[in-house]
This record gives sequence, structure tokens and C-alpha cells, in this order.
Amino acid sequence: MAADQLQRFLFDGTAVRGEIAQLDATYQEALANHDYPEPIQRLLGELLAACALLTATVKLDGTLGLEIRGSGAVNLLMAESNPGNHERAQRLRGIARFDSEAVAELEDLSLHGLLGEGKVVITLDPKEGRRYQGIVALDQPTIAGCVETYFAQSEQLPTRLWLAADEQGAAGLLLQQLPAESTSLAADPDADAWERLNHLAATITDAELTGLDSRDVLYRLFHEEQPRLFDPAPVMFACTCSRQRFGVALHQLGAEELRSVIAEQGEIETQCHFCNQTYVFSPADVEALIEDPDAASPTMH
Repeated sequence: MAADQLQRFLFDGTAVRGEIAQLDATYQEALANHDYPEPIQRLLGELLAACALLTATVKLDGTLGLEIRGSGAVNLLMAESNPGNHERAQRLRGIARFDSEAVAELEDLSLHGLLGEGKVVITLDPKEGRRYQGIVALDQPTIAGCVETYFAQSEQLPTRLWLAADEQGAAGLLLQQLPAESTSLAADPDADAWERLNHLAATITDAELTGLDSRDVLYRLFHEEQPRLFDPAPVMFACTCSRQRFGVALHQLGAEELRSVIAEQGEIETQCHFCNQTYVFSPADVEALIEDPDAASPTMH
């Protein structure tokens, strides 16, 4: 398997484009330092692949978040992406929050069995401009189906996803039909392309999606269609936490609360839930933060 990447492809003469996401190392790093049960590992892998594919379809200088908030034994699945380009990798991270005892007692380990009722939230947070949030109900049996509903309701673009994750890696395939006016086509001369390509894509198995190289996947599905491939774009796990960010968050608690914690504990220890990095703030660090939230020293564990 090649390094983690997004492979874009296009079917010339049609208004259909696609992406394949392959996330072996990214998925393994997202699972590292977390004791996730297998069903949660699988769902988190699918969510990471979906987040990578979503990010590839939008022009965004900022952060894209994909969350599933539930009322069941799992109350949150979250993936977050910072877009890259061919010189810089798209950076992904993800997390799950759950009641381990409740999960262990479940017989239904499907998406709804684990999360119960809930919603899917897609957040686009650009560095400049307004933050956008799209919300759809958690009323589909799969993550892929929920994301397809988002595209149908919010983007009004026919979109299909196939997602898979196993003990080795996570992967996803996306097909999207673009409006003819957004392409060089006055109208799609191949009127049956969308249905035909979806029919072919639907024959992919989870084992093929996670186990084959992206070019092999494309050949397996579309060798008679001859898709045009673009240069693959790299993807990697990377956490955006930093000591400075935690310092800003602590500063917002206020001087009285911070000094109370120092008096009780002697220091303030914070930990990133995504990567488990620990940041420790001494009494001197806290006094500096009270005056200036950017005054974080490099102390960390």
C-alpha cells in the first residue's frame, strides 16, 4: 500500500469526478494511545476517511470538522481536517468519546446501536470569513449515508460514498456529479454516466477498498471507463494542539479560578484528547498567563 493519500480522478466527457482516500498510517496514529473497542475503531476510521474526502471537495483555508453527536453509549465521534496541497499534506485527527461499560453491554454494534439518536454536524471554519455549519439528522444506517444526505440537502450535489475500516487501515471512495455549468461541458453528453458509474462503484468490497492501491481500485472498478488521474495529494495524522492554545483557554478561566487551582494542586496539567500530549503550567507560568495568554513557557510532559 502506498503512503496515505487522496487520489483525484475524472471521467472525461462527463460531469462526474471522484476521490479515493487511503489512510493506513493516519488511522493507526489516531488510534494510538486510545483504548477504543473494535466497533468504535471501525466507525472512527470511516469518519476519518469521510472527513478527508469532504475536505477534498471544498476550497477552504482553515479547518473542516465532521462530528456525530449521539445519545447512546458513544456520545461523540469527531474528525477534523486542515487542507493541504501537493507540497503540504492534508492533516487529519480524530477522537471518540464513549462509556466503556455501556459499550461492553451492547449487542447492537451498528452506528445507531452505538450512538442512538443524534445528529451529524459539518463545520467549515475558514481563517478569514464566516464560520459555516451544516447539520443533518443521524437517520441513515451508515456514516456514508449521513454524509450523502448532507450533500443532497446543503450542497445539492448528487454524491455517493463508500467507506471502510479494518484492523489495518481506513479508506473511502467518493463519486460526485457536478453541475454542467461548472465544467467545460455545455451539457453532459453521457446522460447515463452517473448511474452507470455508481453501479460499478457499488461492486467494491470493504477488503478491496482498504487492501488495494488506489490505482488498483480504479482499475478494478472502471477499467473500461478510463478515468483520468491527477497527482495524488498526501494525507497525514497531525494534531493542531499547542501549549499556546491551552494557555489561551486557561486565560479565559480568569485569574481567581486559575489561582484557586494552583493553590489546591500546585500546578495545572492539561492534556490534548486527540494526541494525549500533556502540557503542565507552573505557578509562575499561570501568573504570566493571567497577564498575557500568549506568555506560555515551553514546559511540557
